[in-house]
Amino acid sequence: MFSYLHETEDGVILRVKVQPRASRDEVVGVHGDALKVRLTAPPVEGAANTHLLTILAKKLGVPRGRLELRAGSASRLKSITIKGISAAEVRRRLGGDL
Repeated sequence: MFSYLHETEDGVILRVKVQPRASRDEVVGVHGDALKVRLTAPPVEGAANTHLLTILAKKLGVPRGRLELRAGSASRLKSITIKGISAAEVRRRLGGDL
């Protein structure tokens, strides 16, 4: 499978590397064993974390409530659980070439 995606009983675990304060919001591609995402939000008081979950929910076409930050709230490297969708579908919706 892909190193940034893992299916578990709880849902799909997505590993993300965040670049805050970027000029625009975008999913860049795979960076090591994580998916790199640029965010316009600053890393202050959880703003980047909230913005990341909102951006990913829109990109994946799922309700924001299905995404949960599992680990990395104060780090650039984060783990996010996505419920109600398969790893293959996450990959397809993020862009099949990722």
